[in-house]
Amino acid sequence: MGILEKEIKAKDKRKNIQKIILGTIFTAGMLGVMVVAPNVLSVIRQLEKGSKRKKNLKYSINESFTRLKEKGLIEIVEINGKKVARVTSKGEDKLDFLERHSFKLKIPKKWDGRWRVVSFDIKESKKGIRERLRFTLIQIGFVKLQNSVWVYPYDCEDFISLLKADFKIGKDVLYIIVEKLENDWHLRKFFNLPNSSGRKS
Repeated sequence: MGILEKEIKAKDKRKNIQKIILGTIFTAGMLGVMVVAPNVLSVIRQLEKGSKRKKNLKYSINESFTRLKEKGLIEIVEINGKKVARVTSKGEDKLDFLERHSFKLKIPKKWDGRWRVVSFDIKESKKGIRERLRFTLIQIGFVKLQNSVWVYPYDCEDFISLLKADFKIGKDVLYIIVEKLENDWHLRKFFNLPNSSGRKS
């Protein structure tokens, strides 16, 4: 596995752990700080059956918990002499974002022959948002056509509209539906789509 793939996999894992922590605390309303790790660990172990890396998981949970607190997504309050964690309004927004962005786009049984192109021009001052957008497009399955131009074969207009709203970049992103794309044979092959003769590439 290459370095980039490992980095992306590590980011995905951190994001999943943060989502589980936020979800666990949010569902409970408030959760004692000392029981956060065991509760989250239990959920993760159910998702990763057979995992023997208990110490590593506990470290990852504690690290993610600290990050969430530093970002203001959770807060620690004292109730009846006990420290408990609860999700802030900012944390609720983040959890909502993670929930809506964790799904896979539905792929229709038959391709309509049109390409969906996303083009964006985001200022250097918003470099972080630009990188998050690129990462999200890769996760969805988009393929880079040129600098800041990405292509996907299926309807994803609602999802792109959601990204625009969440990242507050509506004017910087253009969603285009293309009937024909010059020299698209390599894209058809990548997405396993029929060629111009109707046969799978």
